[in-house]
Amino acid sequence: MTSAPPYVRKPPPLAAQVLMGAAIYGIGWPLIRTAEALGRGPKFMAAMAAGNQKRVAQKNPFRDYVPGPQDVFVMTMPKSGTNWTMQIAHQLIWHGKGEYGHIHDVVPWPDIAVMPGFMKHYAVPIDQATAWLSAPERKRVVKTHYHWELLPESSQARYIGVIRDPKDVFVSSYFFIRDGIYGPAMWSVDTWFRSYVSGVNFMGLSWPEATASYWRQRHRPNVLLLSFKAMKRDLEGSVRRIAAFLDIDVSEAIIQDVVRQSTFEYMRDIDHKFAVGRVIPWRKPGRMMRKGTQGGSSELLSPAQQRELDAYCLAELKRLGCDLPYEEFADPAR
Repeated sequence: MTSAPPYVRKPPPLAAQVLMGAAIYGIGWPLIRTAEALGRGPKFMAAMAAGNQKRVAQKNPFRDYVPGPQDVFVMTMPKSGTNWTMQIAHQLIWHGKGEYGHIHDVVPWPDIAVMPGFMKHYAVPIDQATAWLSAPERKRVVKTHYHWELLPESSQARYIGVIRDPKDVFVSSYFFIRDGIYGPAMWSVDTWFRSYVSGVNFMGLSWPEATASYWRQRHRPNVLLLSFKAMKRDLEGSVRRIAAFLDIDVSEAIIQDVVRQSTFEYMRDIDHKFAVGRVIPWRKPGRMMRKGTQGGSSELLSPAQQRELDAYCLAELKRLGCDLPYEEFADPAR
């Protein structure tokens, strides 16, 4: 039996980048501006989100996947410390020696199977992500933004969830999409906000629903839920907690090396190893590591909007029967 050729991560072909730019500037921009002028921006975004949810339900890439003891799922809402947590787990698995040109050379992201075609080669397919066979801890990280109900369950696999203040998720996701993809065609902050407090995230995800789905699993021995807020407060303690959860017993020197490689400053300096890269040929790629702050939502949101967003999330969590201690994960607006 011949082995499969090594995986080579590829940027979108130039033709695909040109088509993406033409679609955003030639079609998306006038549609977005027209929808906003007519007061239908949130409805337009809701329709886009519904389409994404339908594709995921029909083509869930995890449907036939059976996780093994090597799998460590990092499950988060987008812009909730995903790359940060993947970096910590990956470096622990490799004892601080986890080398890669881009994080998705070694970390599969099966979600991309239902995304636009230009994302096809963005991350190593899970069946080709075999570098873990050489790792000291014989484990690998798998990234996902899906709710728990869409993930493959296994008592052998490990699941790490990270919950971030929804106001900070709002701000970070807005800048990420504006700077990395839409540019001047980006929705207004008000449209983004009205959609967000209607349960629509830019990938068709809902912060309360995702959070409630993770929170319900917190008592499972193979599930670890982390607070982005607590991770910012105590990075070393978070590294140690993840190491213990993964049954990784390493020297103090390795722990400190993983902590060093997981600081915002270190990861910002190697932003190209996490960034999406160029998707439109005439626009500079956006950064993945922008600020990484906790409690910085006033950058885009007024105090009244912050309070409204908190109230929406709390009401939705209550409706979903979720008793998440909100203030442990968010800084409620006053």
